[in-house]
Amino acid sequence: MIPQPPRPTRLLRPVVAAVLVVLAGVGIVTAATRLGGAVGERLGDRRGSPTATVPAGLDVEVVIPRGAGASQIARILAEAGVVESAVEFELAVRTAGAGTALQAGRYRLVTGMPASDVVDLLRRGPQVVTYDITVREGLRLTEILDVLAEVSGIERREFEEALTSGSVRTGVVEMSDNPDLVDWEGLLFPDTYRFSENATAVDILTRLARTMEQRLDEIDWTDFEAAGFTRYEGIIIASLIESEVRVADERPLVSSVIRNRLDEGMPLQIDATVLYALGTREVAGFDRDVDSPYNTYRVTGLPPTPIAAPGRASLEAAAAPADTDFFYYVLSSPDGRHTFSRTLEEHRAAVEKARQEGVLP
Repeated sequence: MIPQPPRPTRLLRPVVAAVLVVLAGVGIVTAATRLGGAVGERLGDRRGSPTATVPAGLDVEVVIPRGAGASQIARILAEAGVVESAVEFELAVRTAGAGTALQAGRYRLVTGMPASDVVDLLRRGPQVVTYDITVREGLRLTEILDVLAEVSGIERREFEEALTSGSVRTGVVEMSDNPDLVDWEGLLFPDTYRFSENATAVDILTRLARTMEQRLDEIDWTDFEAAGFTRYEGIIIASLIESEVRVADERPLVSSVIRNRLDEGMPLQIDATVLYALGTREVAGFDRDVDSPYNTYRVTGLPPTPIAAPGRASLEAAAAPADTDFFYYVLSSPDGRHTFSRTLEEHRAAVEKARQEGVLP
């Protein structure tokens, strides 16, 4: 009997089985690859990520926006290199039960931190970073703005715009909605202030302006106002005292000279006002003939604004001058003391003595 050739189906079974095994293997590998990629991405696979080249131990500043959830915060931290991966941080959040306790704000962190430590920091909230600004007595407004800009890191232009735009207000004197810079002369109280790093130019200037209002309220202006003066005029007089006096106990005496001259209608003839009009502090540039409302050699009465920022002692001296009949004073000692005189003859003698002793040129 002639053997029959095998049926095709019987020959294909082993082949089909082998192919199915291969295809199954390929499917498993493909699925595993996809799963591995998904897991790697979910676990913050560092290949090609922004944090891949960020070394540990670097100081970084991270801002967590308001309303950010744990996932968004995790991405921010991972991209900054603060934590190893976003998933690691989210896991630490879940473990700590801190999902709703993470606080927005500006943080100074270190790259490569344990996720649990970062969670603890974000639960406590951002540390408020502060800095101090010292504004010295006797500074002019332009000089104060220079100090504020230098220490705060805020552009000087922003301080100027805050003052001239009406964003900063004062209750000391009525101002227009768009005042000139000079209108703010003397209205920012000199002191040492502490601000957070988030303080704006408006915040800083408002604090200085309100402090001046508070200091004025702490002084008894009863007699001063009864004499027909306003508190703003008190600041003007105080700024003259601040600019002229170097020895503390002379403030009430200089104040008395100013008041006596005003009462008699005499020009104040204060050198500091002339230097202010000239925009300088250099005595060598002194010119008593300069045409300016601040030139108290040519104009009777007070200058139109303060010429500097007076401190509390000068404000108190303005409010309560010494009771004297002095009308003149002249620098007579290298330590800054003055000789006070009642008459022009006495004054001229004091000036000549100061020149002979080399105090005056």
